[in-house]
Amino acid sequence: MAGVLVIGAGVGALASELLDGAIKEAKKVLGFKTLSRELASAMQEVVPIVIQIESSGDAEALKTLRVTIDKALVLVADCKGVKRWDAISKSIYTRRVEKINKEILKFCQIQLQLIQLRNQVQPCKLPEDITNCIQAISKRLDLMNVPAPVFRNLCSVLQLDEVPVGFDWPLTKLKKELLNDSVNTLLVSAAPGCGKTTLATQLCHDPDVKGKFKHIFFNVVSRPPNIKAIVQNLLQHNGYAPHIFDNDSQAAVGLQDLIKELIVDGDVLLVLDDVWQGAEFSLRRYFQQIRLPGCKILVTSRFNLPSFDFTYHLEPLEYEDAKSLLVQWSSPPNYHTSPHEYEELFQKILKRCNGYPIVIEVVGVSLKEQPLYAWKGQVESWSQGRTILDNPHPTVLDCLEPSFSALQPHLKECFLDMGSFLEDQKIRASVIIDIWLELYGKGSSTGNVYMKYLNDLASQNLLKLIPLGRNEHEDGFYNELLVTQHDLLRELAIHLSSKEKLKEKLESKRLNLEIQGDSFPDWCLNLREPINVRFLSISTDVSFTSKWVEMGLDCPNVEALVLNLSSSDYALPDFIATMKKLKVLIIINHGHGPAKLTNLSCLSSLPSLKRIRFEKVSITWLDILLHLQLGSLNKLSLVMCSFGKLASDTKEIDVSKSLSSLQEIDLDYCYDLVELPYWISEALSLKTLSITNCNKLSILPDATGNLSKLEVLRLCSCISLSELPETTERLSNLRFLDIYNCLGLRKLPLEIGKLQKLKKISMTKCSKCELPGSVKKLEDLKVICDEEAGFLWVRLKPKMKNLSVVVEETEHNLNLLQMHF
Repeated sequence: MAGVLVIGAGVGALASELLDGAIKEAKKVLGFKTLSRELASAMQEVVPIVIQIESSGDAEALKTLRVTIDKALVLVADCKGVKRWDAISKSIYTRRVEKINKEILKFCQIQLQLIQLRNQVQPCKLPEDITNCIQAISKRLDLMNVPAPVFRNLCSVLQLDEVPVGFDWPLTKLKKELLNDSVNTLLVSAAPGCGKTTLATQLCHDPDVKGKFKHIFFNVVSRPPNIKAIVQNLLQHNGYAPHIFDNDSQAAVGLQDLIKELIVDGDVLLVLDDVWQGAEFSLRRYFQQIRLPGCKILVTSRFNLPSFDFTYHLEPLEYEDAKSLLVQWSSPPNYHTSPHEYEELFQKILKRCNGYPIVIEVVGVSLKEQPLYAWKGQVESWSQGRTILDNPHPTVLDCLEPSFSALQPHLKECFLDMGSFLEDQKIRASVIIDIWLELYGKGSSTGNVYMKYLNDLASQNLLKLIPLGRNEHEDGFYNELLVTQHDLLRELAIHLSSKEKLKEKLESKRLNLEIQGDSFPDWCLNLREPINVRFLSISTDVSFTSKWVEMGLDCPNVEALVLNLSSSDYALPDFIATMKKLKVLIIINHGHGPAKLTNLSCLSSLPSLKRIRFEKVSITWLDILLHLQLGSLNKLSLVMCSFGKLASDTKEIDVSKSLSSLQEIDLDYCYDLVELPYWISEALSLKTLSITNCNKLSILPDATGNLSKLEVLRLCSCISLSELPETTERLSNLRFLDIYNCLGLRKLPLEIGKLQKLKKISMTKCSKCELPGSVKKLEDLKVICDEEAGFLWVRLKPKMKNLSVVVEETEHNLNLLQMHF
């Protein structure tokens, strides 16, 4: 704007007057004196000649020069805004001064001499002045030339040696968003080794993308990101001399100036590859601020970084694409292999590779031109416990391990714990949170912080979270959230855990023991020293017969024990009784039907046991009552369990004393649960009672009203439940009632209004449930329901104090089908 005002003031003035004004303005520029002096000096050389021409009455002949002077005035006005330290802007404006000096030189070389010949103005003197002027300006131009940098490919797009396999759909999706005018910043996020860099490179070589963007720059970002180095590389790549910046802010100014200059010629695509977590602030501050039309930024990262216009989550390759890639990197074992045998080998190899391109490449190269026995040997080595990470070429480990190294210390521990679960297992989030609460909780009673840890690991693509239905974990209920992890990342966790061991298998934070049949690893037989671990995982297969007698396992410091079983009958090992520090016990059956669980007596002498979870086992209520008389027990979870008929309980047991610390009972998907045993109503310390997805449960006992400390009563998806006992009105501490999807529920207790601490009711899909008049007495109540029930509650709003009604849409979640029942 300043330049426009200066030019406007000179309309009608002589060229010599404009020239004099431009010289004075140039000398006022303080930002970089050398540049302003060059511009002023070049124009000063022309002044005497211009005055002579004007004195001859031929001012019209100087029209071209006037245009050049106008450009100089605009340039001078722009130069005033450039700071002394701004090396990049100086470089850019040097080129613009060079351009104006060349125009002045051209005017002196051609037009001035034509004017002199035409008008014969002082023929003896003028040619000498013109010659001196030309020489002076030419000399300055020579001094101003910026030397070409040594490297001009610092930000070039990588070359593709092979056409990538399996990226057709990701490329199509990503390209569509890149060419979308409303999208300026894009993120490609994936686990390490999935091919983020390959996809970004292929995108840059795409004809449509190359047709759209005149300038495409590819930068691998260091950890932590070096903003100054990135900008320096971009400048050198574009022909500017190397610059040293005092700070990132200076580099950002230079970057913006460079982009502004480049987009004059065409659109710009800037690719920042392999950006690590923690770089978001720098990216947002220095790169995402470049919201210039014609400039887009694409970032690849193994983390889910926020604040991008579009994020594409790149998944591992599907089977057919993975197979094509393996064929590309390897070759069939030999011509004598039958198609069936060949396909079987491929399936086993690809299952182990998990669709990771980097792994497929490493395995494929190792098998290239190898005989059949080498292929079979590779597969057999995996069945004997070896992993991809044992490959003599550490490419895969080099790719994966930095993701672990970048984690904060507490997340490193949590990631290593994930190796304690079985391959391909879908784990309830509640299982993991129960373990972490006891291993790292330091007395904390809430799982929210550990739910955050799961989210943190998921955001870094080290595991995945799959919701089964509602976002019930917001209320501290985590059964409706599955956690999965790729086998390769599980192998990484096991591999890194093994590096911790100080004395072979005898001292470590965690230990995974896998037993095939009744054959135990040699190292654990006839042990003479105790094994010092905090987290022990023991996995047995379908042929295991619970013969623990050969094994003298002594683990006195174990705090978390996970038993993964697959057989129909399973006797708990006696050595559990020696684990006096055991805090959490998880027993998960992976077989087809409930496994009959015996020898529970070994649990009755564990003074520190706080959390027990049985999953898909057959156990009687009497066994639980007789053998789990633990004054320390805080939570009991029974998931997909079978109890048989409810036998007469032993009423001689004082449950309020034998289970004096029990605060939570969780019954989930227990299909043969018809009624509750009496002793649950005698656990007077209970604060949370969750009975979910138990289809045969039709009624709660009247004694439920005895649970005076109960704060949460969760009965969701108990579709046969017809009513709640009237004694519910005695639950004076109840704050949350969850009757979601209780399709058969017809009414709430008549005096539910007495529950003055009740602040939340979830009753979506309970449209047939009648509301008694006493609900009007409830204050500050939040009701979550569907549209039909919402209509009933909304009508009560004028009569209730601070009633909040949230109407939610009914969702059908197919993730339920992914569970292994």
